[in-house]
Amino acid sequence: MPDLASELTSGGTVLIRTFLVGIVLGLAAAAGALYAIPVVDQAREVSITKVSPNGGNVEVFRIDIPTDRVMVGPPGQAEPVPPKLQWPNVEELAGVRTEMFKVRNARGLVIGVAIRNAATNEGQDIIDWVLHFPARGSVFVNMDTAPQEGGYRIGGFRAGSREFATLSGTMTERWVADTSEEEGAPAGHIELQATYVGELEPLDLAEESVE
Repeated sequence: MPDLASELTSGGTVLIRTFLVGIVLGLAAAAGALYAIPVVDQAREVSITKVSPNGGNVEVFRIDIPTDRVMVGPPGQAEPVPPKLQWPNVEELAGVRTEMFKVRNARGLVIGVAIRNAATNEGQDIIDWVLHFPARGSVFVNMDTAPQEGGYRIGGFRAGSREFATLSGTMTERWVADTSEEEGAPAGHIELQATYVGELEPLDLAEESVE
């Protein structure tokens, strides 16, 4: 799939990129606000990871729907989230959908926030995730738009900060419908599975020669 940056060349696409970057910067501002608003616990929760058979570590996150949806942004919504949200109703943003969520770990604890951007431009689809964990850092993931067999999408890490700065890897997304039939249960959840691969440490040739 073409990279987002290579697609944003015309005036309309530049506006889309500016808008999406604004959303990401807004996420950073929201992260700062989390220090004053106790939506996310700032304590560093232990990462719940397991070793992947193909190398690296795997961590699973979940987003309960609609419980964890903070914002959804296509124009013309009958019931916008949050209420009275006025999404820019301009032609250049007609194919853009932005959603903001709280993110939970495998134990169901809220540990961060995420933004999912989906856009269509000149026949090209774009899906990106930005995940931010106040105690760990942020990671930007560009997804393949075509679902894989089994209904999930896969994407690659493009950039990260702090804990994620030196990591490469992939992330999958899939929708899991709730089958519990419990009263008050969410409709289902978005499952995000990240596979982290760290950088190889350089070999110390001097130490090898001494041995």
